[in-house]
Amino acid sequence: MHTHQQRVRGRSLGRARPVGRGCGDREGSPTPPPSSAGAPRGREFEPGHRRSGEGPGAVRGGAERSGHGGGGGGARVGPVAGSRPPGAPSGFRGGGGGGGGVGPRPGQPHRRAHRLQRRLRAAHGGPVPGFSAVIASDIPLGGGLSSSAALEVATYTFLQQLCPDDGDLVAKALACQKAEHTFAGMPCGIMDQFISVMGKEGHALLIDCRSLETVLVPLTDGSLAVLITNSNVRHTLTGSEYPTRRRQCEEAAAALGKASLRDATVAELEAARSRLGEEVYRRARHVIGEIARTAQAAQALQDRDYGKFGRLMVDSHNSLRDDYEVSCPELDELVAAALEVDGVYGSRMTGGGFGGCTVTLLEAGAAERAQHHIKEKYSGTATFYLTKPSGGAKVLPL
Repeated sequence: MHTHQQRVRGRSLGRARPVGRGCGDREGSPTPPPSSAGAPRGREFEPGHRRSGEGPGAVRGGAERSGHGGGGGGARVGPVAGSRPPGAPSGFRGGGGGGGGVGPRPGQPHRRAHRLQRRLRAAHGGPVPGFSAVIASDIPLGGGLSSSAALEVATYTFLQQLCPDDGDLVAKALACQKAEHTFAGMPCGIMDQFISVMGKEGHALLIDCRSLETVLVPLTDGSLAVLITNSNVRHTLTGSEYPTRRRQCEEAAAALGKASLRDATVAELEAARSRLGEEVYRRARHVIGEIARTAQAAQALQDRDYGKFGRLMVDSHNSLRDDYEVSCPELDELVAAALEVDGVYGSRMTGGGFGGCTVTLLEAGAAERAQHHIKEKYSGTATFYLTKPSGGAKVLPL
């Protein structure tokens, strides 16, 4: 569910003069000969040309694991996407040379944006025009709400206005994922980038991570609300347990003789339990079970069986806590408190775990009551966001 937005706004600093096939050219189109006046090929932007792109964050629904299918993935995941106004901006500059980040808060997010800029330039055979840009965001950093994917997708959407591509949404999501892999060193799956690019208002998104096919699942019932609760325990994935979980899933898939845990059954896993070791066995049990829960959750939404969907949310959280071991006491507290409220269908952690947020599906009329109860029961200080499914990345008028 898109809960918040990353926005990149900027203006061109001058004309783009690509050499060879320009950013505005299409593969296979004839390259115009140079004129005596030295006219630039590709797309031009006058100084001061203004552009803006927006990318949403995301939460996981009834079940969602895992991009850790092992051996190249192949899992099915089911996120949803939501929106709120942007917060304080930070700035950076870029251009054909891919210069360094500058601005009031220079740092990793800006450098990641430059990595996307370089990838777009490489993909289209010419430099990206120089630009000055500002990032505005209200996605809580470390909250498990896909802030990295939102920044990547918002930046790519912004750069598409300077250097148009063929509009392939899958390629766009994959490019953003590649930036996460190569710059941040995070071997993430494709879910966050897919929902940020392809989200549709009033829908969840079922993603097949093997075929990269997607199915929109309606989530339009006005009697429902989605409550996101931030534990305000910051979670970070780089240098954490995420790469370890991925390696364990790959180890389990290899031991089972499968390209991916997507191809494994519970019976096959049980038969191999003694060969896997208890920890690897539990990691694989979570992934195999979660893949099945994801398909069941999508069907429950289709059937408007919110009771079943909520139970799958709870099953997912319990598995993430006990088998995958990526929850923490604060998240467990929040889930337990939410489930005590009449009108709550289900609740679970969302994101990479070890802190961050929970997501709760409940009757709209129970939202205020749930927030009050959770606030009373939680040992820390929680922050609440009511959200609804919204569209994916888009260009914003300035």
